[in-house]
Amino acid sequence: MGTVTTSLKREAQSIFTDLGYDVSGSGGKIRAQRKWRVVEVTPMPEPEEPPASGDMHCFVTWEERAEDLKQRLHCEDLDYEWAVIGVREGGEYTVAGRTV
Repeated sequence: MGTVTTSLKREAQSIFTDLGYDVSGSGGKIRAQRKWRVVEVTPMPEPEEPPASGDMHCFVTWEERAEDLKQRLHCEDLDYEWAVIGVREGGEYTVAGRTV
C-alpha cells in the first residue's frame, strides 16, 4: 500500500460505484450522486486542508491514516456533513467516522 493518489482515487470511485452512486469527476475531484444525494468525494492520501464549505463530503484515505483524519475533522469547525472511509489493501474498507 502507499500514497499513490490515482490508486486511492480508483478505490474511492469503486466504493461509490458499488454503493449504487453515479460517479463522475476530473483531476482529483470526484462527485458521487444517487437520487437527490450528492457527495463530494476527496481522496486524501496525505493530510491537507478539508474544503471550507459544502453539503456532504466523504474523505477517502488509507486505513492507517483514517483515525487521525477523523480526529482532525472533529477538531475543525466544518459546516457540512462528512465521513471518512479507510481503505485496506485489496479494496476492503471501513467507515472510520461520520457526522450528521
